[in-house]
Amino acid sequence: MSVTGTESEQVFDLVAIGRTGVDIYPLDHGVALEDVKTFEKFLGGSATNVAVAAARYGRDSALITRTGEDAFGRYVRREAERLGVDPRFIATVAGPPTPVTFCEVHPPDDFPLYFYRYPIAPDLLIEADELPLEAIRRAKIYWATVTGLSQEPSRAAHHAAWAARGRATHTVLDLDYRPMFWADPAEASAEVGKALDHVTVAVGNREECQVAVGETEPDRAADALLERGLELVIVKQGPKGVLAATRDERVVVPPHPVNVVNGLGAGDAFGGALVHGLLAGWDLRDIITFANVAGALVAGKLECSTAMPTESEVRAALNEKDA
Repeated sequence: MSVTGTESEQVFDLVAIGRTGVDIYPLDHGVALEDVKTFEKFLGGSATNVAVAAARYGRDSALITRTGEDAFGRYVRREAERLGVDPRFIATVAGPPTPVTFCEVHPPDDFPLYFYRYPIAPDLLIEADELPLEAIRRAKIYWATVTGLSQEPSRAAHHAAWAARGRATHTVLDLDYRPMFWADPAEASAEVGKALDHVTVAVGNREECQVAVGETEPDRAADALLERGLELVIVKQGPKGVLAATRDERVVVPPHPVNVVNGLGAGDAFGGALVHGLLAGWDLRDIITFANVAGALVAGKLECSTAMPTESEVRAALNEKDA
């Protein structure tokens, strides 16, 4: 284990933990992966993309993750830093290589993903005793994903982080359920159920809410999550927009139209914009409207991390919509 970075007195706007790797995306669209001739590589992984997206808004973002001791691992660290993410908690582990992810691009709504993370990915080898607990405890927003609960030792590390944080405000769980990372949905449901006792914000689509609380109808899913003690619940409804709910307020924001190139990064762009809006103290409708547009802008591009917009770019798109 080579751990880079140590604890710090810095209070980060965002500390995210979880998946990282390299996206190998096709430049040939509308064809099967076996027929693609040219690809381009990008920094990827859900938690990584959220950290990058928040950094694009000028937020101090740090990422807790692991890579292999290889060229792609060096690329992850270098590219994360280039895109504004503090790399001090990105470390290497001996053994498994840095993951790569391939996709096919069939706009507007078919983007098959192929994860090369077996038998285990480095970011699932985060150990509890290696966590920067003070940075996690003091972060204005702490962001984790369901993928990090899929295997040990990452699962125990996530619970150690939540124990240190103590269910502080803006402790977020991205319900990012990927069935290929789990033995069966029941195991995922059990682990998500335990995690919900430690977080204050949950973000997911209808299928992910089914795994979390057994509900796909958005209002019932929101009610079930709020009953678990959460402060904010966001249920993505695809073409029906996004439902955001607190104990006192409930809003539905319609989707922002866009010519979709690749929809895979939209959720992470939404997440980074959510971080920005929460930190800025905007009202709930403004946050979700802004995040919707940020997600749409990224869906209109091939890549994820390097497509994350700035606030001025999102505002420009909002102004065009309102014109």
